Amino acid sequence: MSAIERFATSTVPPAQRLAFWNRLTQETYPGTTVDHAGPAFKAEMLRWNLGDLTMIRPRSQASVVSRQPDSQATDRLVLHLQHAGRSRHRQAGREADMAVGDFSLCNAGEPYRIDLTTGHELLVVEMPRGALEARVPQLDDWIARTLPGTSPSGRLLHNFLLSLWQQGDQSHADPVWQAGVANVFLDLLGLAVKSADLPEAPSPALRGRVLAYIEAALTDPELGTATLAANFGVSMRTIQNVFAGMTTTPSAYIQQRRLQRAADRLASEPHASITGIAFDLGFNDSAYFTRCFRQQFGTAPRSWREHAAHAA
Repeated sequence: MSAIERFATSTVPPAQRLAFWNRLTQETYPGTTVDHAGPAFKAEMLRWNLGDLTMIRPRSQASVVSRQPDSQATDRLVLHLQHAGRSRHRQAGREADMAVGDFSLCNAGEPYRIDLTTGHELLVVEMPRGALEARVPQLDDWIARTLPGTSPSGRLLHNFLLSLWQQGDQSHADPVWQAGVANVFLDLLGLAVKSADLPEAPSPALRGRVLAYIEAALTDPELGTATLAANFGVSMRTIQNVFAGMTTTPSAYIQQRRLQRAADRLASEPHASITGIAFDLGFNDSAYFTRCFRQQFGTAPRSWREHAAHAA
């Protein structure tokens, strides 16, 4: 076990803080970058290693954490346990909205992104995938899911991680003790995952109503997860599960339908303004619309229209 290390951006000049923090995160979890919109960045972190477990306890201002796959981490998982504040985790088309006590697992071998609110604090542990896979069958079903920490096993996991930090520096500890503690952690995590029942799949009837509503409301620029949840009187998590069953997200599906509607209008309304069509369908930036359209259809809106005119 390494000694507990403490880092804070307050030790460097404001203009250098984000660069300092990015060097630190890259060193700890390769492939990780942090973005913050303000002129300076305030953050603190505790860090240590316990056998094969790399543990950090970060807190900072609102920021976006992104991680790209690294050759050294393709067979590793990352536990994020929300100790304070809120966050949103995205990986492989799934979204996990986290409140205090909730936790999620991310696959370090695939890109992921975490949006963090101001005042957050996380308990983070990177571990070998195989160590948890031996304890949790069908582990991929649990990746990038919001796993509620309200079960007895979830609360026990939270308390156990806190107790490790509260013990302080244990770098002198016997390696046998270290291995035993790591195994206890993995056992508790396995129990917490298996006891955090995944939400039931939404009914086909709800899915049909949601999709029909989206088709009727594509021109609404505010259309999104929150508005859908409010309209149908369900939680945002339920709406997200509707689209998880379609291997997509609400925002990705809405954008895909808007682009398809735009393509249809470009072909059927040859004299309509391309910018006008984009704005009518909830896009507020014509350049962004063109970029998304090209990604979806492999060509620019104007070229699409010209091809449609020649084919008619």
